[in-house]
Amino acid sequence: MTNVLNSLRRAIEASAETPYAIAKGSGVNKSQLSRLLSGERGLSIESAECVADYLGLEIILRPKRRNRKAGK
Repeated sequence: MTNVLNSLRRAIEASAETPYAIAKGSGVNKSQLSRLLSGERGLSIESAECVADYLGLEIILRPKRRNRKAGK
């Protein structure tokens, strides 16, 4: 989840909108978003999805790639 939240944090910071506007538009509490941006806390999956949706982003889960070692 850390990678998802870091990507979301970067998208918020790169957005032309203020964190307040993003919080209001996505329906996520402004204090939750502030704590995410400061690195103090994360977001629930539901809140992360709301912010991503508001920013026009999609959270995708896919099978993890496995490193194949020789002989296995």
